[in-house]
Amino acid sequence: MARDERVQSAIDNWAPRFVANGIDYNDFQRVTNSVETWDEWCQKWSECGAMHEQMGEQAEAAGNYESAAYHYLHAAMAYHFGKFLFLSHPDQLRAAHERNVAAYQRALPYFDIPGERVAIPYEGGSTMYGILRKPWHVAKPPVVILVPGLDSVKEEMHNYGNVFLERGMAVLAIDGPGQGEMEFEHPMRHDYEVAIRHAIDYLEQRRDVDAGRVGLMGVSMGGYYAPRAAAFEPRVKAAIAVAGGYNITGHFDRLPRLTRDAFIARSGSSNEQEALEKLASFNLEGVMEKVRCPLLIIMGRLDRLIPPSDAERMAAEAGGEVELWMFEDGNHVCNNIVYKHRPQMADWMRDKLRA
Repeated sequence: MARDERVQSAIDNWAPRFVANGIDYNDFQRVTNSVETWDEWCQKWSECGAMHEQMGEQAEAAGNYESAAYHYLHAAMAYHFGKFLFLSHPDQLRAAHERNVAAYQRALPYFDIPGERVAIPYEGGSTMYGILRKPWHVAKPPVVILVPGLDSVKEEMHNYGNVFLERGMAVLAIDGPGQGEMEFEHPMRHDYEVAIRHAIDYLEQRRDVDAGRVGLMGVSMGGYYAPRAAAFEPRVKAAIAVAGGYNITGHFDRLPRLTRDAFIARSGSSNEQEALEKLASFNLEGVMEKVRCPLLIIMGRLDRLIPPSDAERMAAEAGGEVELWMFEDGNHVCNNIVYKHRPQMADWMRDKLRA
């Protein structure tokens, strides 16, 4: 039987992302080879997550905490990638989402650089959740806020966080409106500086980080959110935008069907036309000139989701110091060449956040 078009689309568009962000390549091959229809996708990945979760529990019970962290992280990533675009079965999506959050939280104390789940006050008495991790060797480190994309979550930012932590920066990965733990009650919003304002307000209440040195790093949709927030939140000292779109509706028709469906759902829309109307405000025209802090833009010429010209336009209109790293061999978010940009962007951020 021929493989479901949506299954093939997920494999074709996101295979490097899965591996770059924590899925074992052998798990990826085994699970995707077992899936023929999209209806099976979340179940198969959840079974992989459950396997790792059980191995994590066995390791934890035996006092083998390094192994527990390893398996709980792999479990969390499997649950996440099972549900990340599985909008056709909201009950399965919600169950896998909750298991992703729980598995990652079980891993947090056991990582080489542990972390804590933090509750950040948000509008209307609601809560925005984040994961804060701090380097051992710095008393009061600067902080890089990690901003996920349309279908990613704070837990998926784990490997991104490691490169900053290794260089003496703390990281705060958040689920903003429309993302992860906020995707069910809060639709995505173009003015993401609101979420960043609340995050920095929270950081200013802590004595163990330097909230006077805050950077942003956003990927994909987060690559739009980061410069947008930097334009309107003056406390941001530097920002990195990886594969962000300049004008979301300008390239909507080139997006995979799964991604278009995600935009409909996470914008709180009932159909594509309504989503396009809401997404019209997700536009950096007249915004980029307000970005005064140092800005790094990273884009791959082989990106099939976002036109590379969007990055060039963002760089041309930025109001302050800007660098554009364009990789001829990079795919979406340059996940196929992480060695060419992840360590280097962390070096760049360290330089900009020096005391």
